[in-house]
This record gives sequence, structure tokens and C-alpha cells, in this order.
Amino acid sequence: MPLSYPVRPRRHTRHRLLATLAAVLVTAGALTGCSGDDGPDAAVEEFLGGWRSGDLHAVGFVEPTGGRLPAAEVTKQIQALAGALSSGPPELARTGEITTQGDIATARVKVSWALPGGGRWDYENPVRLKRGDDDRWQVIWEPSVVHEKLESGDRIALRREPAQRAGVLDASGRPIVAPRPVVRVQLVPGEIDDVPGMIRKLDAAFKAIRPALTPPVDLGDLPKRLKEAKPDARVEVVTLRDEAYRQIKPRVYDLPGTRFAAEQLMLAPTREFARALLGSVDQATADDLQAHPDKYARGDLVGHGGLQGRYDERLRGVPGVTVITERTTPDGKVEPTGTELFRSDPKPGQPVRTTIDAATQNAADAALRGQTRRSALVAVRISDGAVLAAANGPGAAGDNLAFTAQVPPGSTFKMVSALGLLDRGAVTPQTVVDCPKTATVEGRNFKNSDGFELGRVPFATDFAKSCNTAFVALAPKLGPDGLAQAGRTLGLEGAWDLGTEAFTGKISANGPSPEQAAAAIGQGTTLVSPLAMASATAAVARGKFEQPKLLLDPAPAKPAPSGEALKPESVAALKSLMRGVVTSGSGSALADVPGEPVHGKTGTAEYDNNPAHTHAWFVGWQGDVAFAVFVEQGGAGSKVAAPIAEKFLRGLAG
Repeated sequence: MPLSYPVRPRRHTRHRLLATLAAVLVTAGALTGCSGDDGPDAAVEEFLGGWRSGDLHAVGFVEPTGGRLPAAEVTKQIQALAGALSSGPPELARTGEITTQGDIATARVKVSWALPGGGRWDYENPVRLKRGDDDRWQVIWEPSVVHEKLESGDRIALRREPAQRAGVLDASGRPIVAPRPVVRVQLVPGEIDDVPGMIRKLDAAFKAIRPALTPPVDLGDLPKRLKEAKPDARVEVVTLRDEAYRQIKPRVYDLPGTRFAAEQLMLAPTREFARALLGSVDQATADDLQAHPDKYARGDLVGHGGLQGRYDERLRGVPGVTVITERTTPDGKVEPTGTELFRSDPKPGQPVRTTIDAATQNAADAALRGQTRRSALVAVRISDGAVLAAANGPGAAGDNLAFTAQVPPGSTFKMVSALGLLDRGAVTPQTVVDCPKTATVEGRNFKNSDGFELGRVPFATDFAKSCNTAFVALAPKLGPDGLAQAGRTLGLEGAWDLGTEAFTGKISANGPSPEQAAAAIGQGTTLVSPLAMASATAAVARGKFEQPKLLLDPAPAKPAPSGEALKPESVAALKSLMRGVVTSGSGSALADVPGEPVHGKTGTAEYDNNPAHTHAWFVGWQGDVAFAVFVEQGGAGSKVAAPIAEKFLRGLAG
């Protein structure tokens, strides 16, 4: 067969062809959608991009029958089909190669929807395209483009199954926070004739509960809420633990308009049990739902504050989700179609295991019970640094003073000053150090509590009686930063990782002479938390610093390294000094506590320019338990904090 060659056109004909081709290209570039030269790939990518952005105007669409379909109509249908998932587009990606048969092409697209609670729904779906007479590829639109089981009039709906929330565990592995019975006290407005009288009776009943509810039940807005509610509504008054409700049931059960709904909530053993450390578990609030609409649904349990809030993701697990289809019936009812598109079973939460010891925590809570001022008690096991108790007295439920307070330590810091002096060889327990009534450093006056004076006595007596003026006189022997150095050997100012917020202290250093004198007695710019002081006390008892441990699982990623061993002779001397505080000094309230010898140090910390305004402190240890007691604006440590420490240790012994 002879070869056939094309005939070269004449020059002017070639020019005409080039011009025509250029015009066609310009026209094709101006058209929306993709040219045939690009194949269906570009059309698929434009469709996926438009689906993501909600703007499909650059994409051509045809119905399965071949008729053209406006992009705006497709956008509207996608939004309707997405239903419960319409708040945001899915993640979209083409998978594999596009297959083409004649004028029909088929692409595979991976669709990934974010589901409430953190799960995902992934599937692959075909997208068909048709090449038109102008060689442009257009998407064949039908509901099955969104999901192959969707039909016209369908929309996606969700059924949600909450996961089992895990508990916060104590050191033995038992749940601290567990389902416990509660009673919701409610009122029906239409059945109450005397609202003021009702409120007086409820208020009296709530105030009779023991231990007292802290904070007390606030009924101030109840009349307004009753007035605004429907006559047959149930207006929530308060949710009480079952044991508290049973105390007042005879007084409130027969009151007109009352209703009592029993249920269970995730709660600690008692109302005050490590409440600020643990946080609370409550139904999702309006703020929760608004801030995290993709995570929480109405009725979900959510951790607020403390460990419950910090580890909410871990504790709450992943809810189960069933994706179904529903449609509106001719009479306007929304009903499921019976089609299930996806199901994920709930994944239970993982527990958070702590070092908290229930008996020690109960003793700490009991020791603070009855306090009217904000207060805290922290207990640390000396042998391994485990935090055994973190109790907080009255105040905001989420205010964890035990770990986060930043307050002057007062004379409890003489423990640190004494260590620094002993390490430097500046004193021994037998060294005679004068204790006058007052002392002056560059114009700044210092005095002893209640204006006492001891005269020239051994340093052990100065320490036991908490003589400020003796330590003021010794301050220069510490040097500009000797106090800070001593504090750091006990772990103060360290970078601790407990798995929750904690203040490790800030020690005054390199200040002028009056500031150094103030710092030596725990005043000036030095600040600590009860946890920091309990840990420092444990370091003295142990002979070296170990970072306190609160979480066993999940374990913190970067705990502080262990400290160097303290000088044995300094530790031995300091222990004898702290024992003397209890046997013959300001901590004598603990002298007859049963069990092993108690060591300690009282503290009275001025917190402003009025010497009468003071915080009360006591730090110490008995056996394997070191502790710190703090009472905000409590007055003298020997009169307020030391008795609390005594009550705590007796509670442990009992």
C-alpha cells in the first residue's frame, strides 16, 4: 500500500488556520469548566475544590438524562443531602486513575467526614462525568455522588451513643470519681401559692445540711425563674447528693410544688474530696456546645476544671455514631428511611490514675472542715514523693490553692534559711545567737511576733521559738543568693511536670540588705505554694529532692530530675531543730500526737504593709508523710495552722 502524506498548505492558508486556532483557544479559555484537551482530570479537581469551598460556579453539571443543571442547584442539593453534617465540608481526595469509556468517565473519590466527638467516617464513592459536544467534561449530578446510597429527598442524620466515661483513680486503682446517687430538687410554679414562704423553708432546710454545703445554695434568682417559667414546668433548684437529701427529706418532701428526680452523676466520695484538684463532671453547658459543636452534644458529660477538665479527651472516650438517612414525609414528618450508611461503636475512655490516697485525703479534708477562710493542706509521701492529699477549704470550687497559690511562706521558710546557714558552717544548733525584741537593717525595722525577746540563746532555741530578729542578724552570712541556692537544693523554683498546674516557688535573691533580711524570715519577694513547701519539707526529711508525683498513668513526660544528696550533717542538725519546734517551741500543739515523732515549723506571713494582716502556716512530717498547712489571712501559724496539722495527723492515726 502506498504511503499517504499530508499536503502542505499554502502560506496564506496556514496563516488563516493559525488565527482560527488561536481564536478557538481563547474562546475555550473563557469557558467555565475544563476543556476536552485536559481530559476529565481537571473537571474532577474543579468539582472537588468547589465542593470544599461551597462555590461550584466553575463546574459544569448534567443530569443522568443529559439535561444541563445549574451549579447553584447542585450546591443547594449537596447542602440538603449533608443534613446533620452540613456545617462543614468533608475532606475530599481523588484516588486511583480515571477510567473512560467513550464519552463517559468514572473517578473514585475518597470522602472523609468529621463526626461529633472526634470520630471520622471515610468511604470511597464514584463520580461520573460526561463529555459534551464541545468536548468539555461535565459532572453527572445525582444524590449518589455524595454517597452511593443516597436518593433524592434524603438527608444524612446521626444517632449518637455516648461512650462510657472513665474514672479518675486513686493510688490503689479504685475510682475516685464514680457514678453516685443524687437527687434533683425541682419546683412546679403553678402549684406554689406562697413563693417567699417556700423559699424560706427551702433555705432553712439547705442550711441544716451537715457538713454545710460550700458554697451555700443561692436562691436569690429563684422567684424570677419561677415567674418566667410555664405553670407546669419543672424549675431546677439544686442537685444534692443522696446522703444530703436524706437529711432534709422530712422537711421538704411534702412542700407544695416540689418534685424530686433521682439519678446518678460522676462524683467523688464526698463533696469536698480533692474537689479543686479533681474538677467536676457535668452535663455540657451552653458554652461547651457553642465552643465545641463538633465535639459535644446536648446531654454529654464534660469535665470542667482540674484533672477532669485537663484530661477530658482521654476520660470521655469517643462516642459511637450511626449515620442514617431520613426524609420528610408528605404530611411534614421527618422519618428515618431505614438505610444505615455507617456505624462506629463507642470507645470507652481511659482512666487517669493518681497517687491520691483516700484515707489521707479524707483526713486532710476533715482537718480543713469548718474553716471559714480559704485554706489548703497538701500531704506528700517522703519515700517516693507521691502526693497523697490535696485539700482546699472554702472558696471557689476550682481554685486549687494547694498547688497554685503564690503567697509568702513566713517563718516556715526559716527551714530553708537554716539549711543554708548550716551548709555554710555559719551556725550549729548550739551556736549562741541573740534574739532581741527588734532589729533594724538600713532603716527597716523588724520585730518578733507579739514583741517577745529571748536574749542570747542557742540557735536551736531561736529556731524553736521562731525568733525573727535572730534570723535577720544571720541573713548576711547567707550572702546575696545563698537563700535561693538552699531553696533550689530542696526543689523550689524547679521546672516540675506533675501533669497539672503547680507553682514551685520564687525565692528572693541579690536584693539589698533589708530585702535579704526579710527573705531570711520568709517575707520580702519570696513566694511559694503549699505543694512547694510540702515538697521542700519532704526533701529535708528524705535528705534530697524528689519531684512530687501526682499522675501514674498517663505519666508526665518531663519530670524534674532528682536532686543531689543534701549534706548529712546539715540534714541531721535541721531535723533536730524542727523536732524542737514541736517539743519546746511554737508547734507544741502537736507534741502529744500519737505515733512517730513529729517534726515541723510554724509560719506567720505578712502579706501587705499592715503587720496585723498575716497568713497562717505549718509545715512538717511524721513517719513517711510530709505536709504543709496554709490558711489565707488566718493569723498566727501556731494558733491556727498548727491545730489543723494536729487534727490531720490524728485523723491519719485514727
